[in-house]
Amino acid sequence: MSKDVEEKIQDAIANPQNMGEMVDADAVGTVGSPDCGDMLRMWLKFTEKDGKKVIDKASFQSFGCQTAIAVASMATEMLSGKTVEEAKAMSSEDLSEPLGPLPPMKIHCGQMVEGALKEALEADNPDKAPTGDVSSPEDRPSTLMDSFHQQGPALKKGGLKIVLEEED
Repeated sequence: MSKDVEEKIQDAIANPQNMGEMVDADAVGTVGSPDCGDMLRMWLKFTEKDGKKVIDKASFQSFGCQTAIAVASMATEMLSGKTVEEAKAMSSEDLSEPLGPLPPMKIHCGQMVEGALKEALEADNPDKAPTGDVSSPEDRPSTLMDSFHQQGPALKKGGLKIVLEEED
């Protein structure tokens, strides 16, 4: 990974934007697998502007590496003010572009963010049956941790331990 990309990731991790669940979200998308440990959930809140539906706010939670957190943080900033159509057209490369080219072993981080975004945008589309765990607000786990408990058979047996690191 280039030094420039590493520095941008560190900057994004030091001051992540829009991290955390959004209680009044209009749409939610979740991607990942509790079996491998990488999961990302994105919340979207819409507003109307000039007769078009636009993303007013986006937030995220992530169980994953620093690169996934950095891409999600930057992507939530980029999404603000985008129409649904503009957001649907964004690729993982577009969403991770502020960091610079990701190395091959980190490309999946941008793909996770894109997947969560697309899942949320599809969940908001009343003409398409949603997929994944965004089937309905009542059935949807409220937090990413709930998703781990709902989806991960291995985790259900042994539980999940989260260790918070102390800040320096």
